[in-house]
Amino acid sequence: MNLVRAELERLAARRFVQLMVVLLIAAFGITIATTLASSHQPTRAELVRAEEQVAQTRLEMERSYRDCLASRRAGTMVGQDPYPLVCTDLNPDRPGNVPTIEAFLYQVFVFDQQIRPLLYFLIAFLALFAFLVGASYIGADLTSGGMTNLLLWRPQRMTVLGTKLGTLLGAVLAVSLPSSLLYLGSFWLIARVGGLTGDPTAAFWNELSLTYLRGLVLVLAAGALGFSVATLGRHTAAALGTLAAYAVLWELGARIVFEIIEVARPDQWMLSSYLGAWLAGRAEFWDKQACQAVLSFCEARYVITWRAGLVVLALVVAGAVAASFTAFRRRDLA
Repeated sequence: MNLVRAELERLAARRFVQLMVVLLIAAFGITIATTLASSHQPTRAELVRAEEQVAQTRLEMERSYRDCLASRRAGTMVGQDPYPLVCTDLNPDRPGNVPTIEAFLYQVFVFDQQIRPLLYFLIAFLALFAFLVGASYIGADLTSGGMTNLLLWRPQRMTVLGTKLGTLLGAVLAVSLPSSLLYLGSFWLIARVGGLTGDPTAAFWNELSLTYLRGLVLVLAAGALGFSVATLGRHTAAALGTLAAYAVLWELGARIVFEIIEVARPDQWMLSSYLGAWLAGRAEFWDKQACQAVLSFCEARYVITWRAGLVVLALVVAGAVAASFTAFRRRDLA
């Protein structure tokens, strides 16, 4: 029998995988139903009121912009007035500065404004699904003796483990693509019949597509990581324990310690910062230690780009996969 087909059948037959698929569908269904129930087509009165609020906001921004320019021409320092260092941040003619009508409509689902957090929710659930399925898929075989029996039939360790990993990633991708299409398509339909689509430009679709593609990479990485850690620990619980220990001891515990000892730029030591930067394209953080001894204007923000996120993600996943294959090749499975 073909090894890939056999592994696909084994993966599909696992009750845990079937349960996770059901839970994934349920989570998406609840999110879609909640959005549909909390949205409605705006009335004419709501649109008129929103247009008035947009016009009022623009007038206030124009006044603040003029006052900021006058304050800077008069030599007023930053901190002595309520305005930023660069007055163009208040310019109402700057793209994206003035809120749109949709921003003043309440309980109305606007696709181009609200789909991004919903996309992040989709990616987070798919990543969790991939991690848990990957960990249980190999963990159950190692603890039940199924891997030993499989190696008696196909005594090629690297081939067997590589096929299992490839099968897992292919199955995760096969689940992710159609579920994503149905998920995002449902919200587009909600916007058409029970909300507003907004003004989705070509730039919007391009950014949304790139975010989704980066999210798919993150989902596959989560599956490979769960598979690798469970292989190293020879049990599904090893992957779950490692994830919980990292989240509690480092992401939470280390942050508290860094806060106490006043470490500069603590977020650059957290894996979640790089994952967020990879997914969103970039991530901005505030370093409150940077300006403690500075009396004049100080820029305390720093940025982690998607390139740094990709490098860290690739190093973590590649290291875990390499370690798991090396350990499996030398391990006594009896």
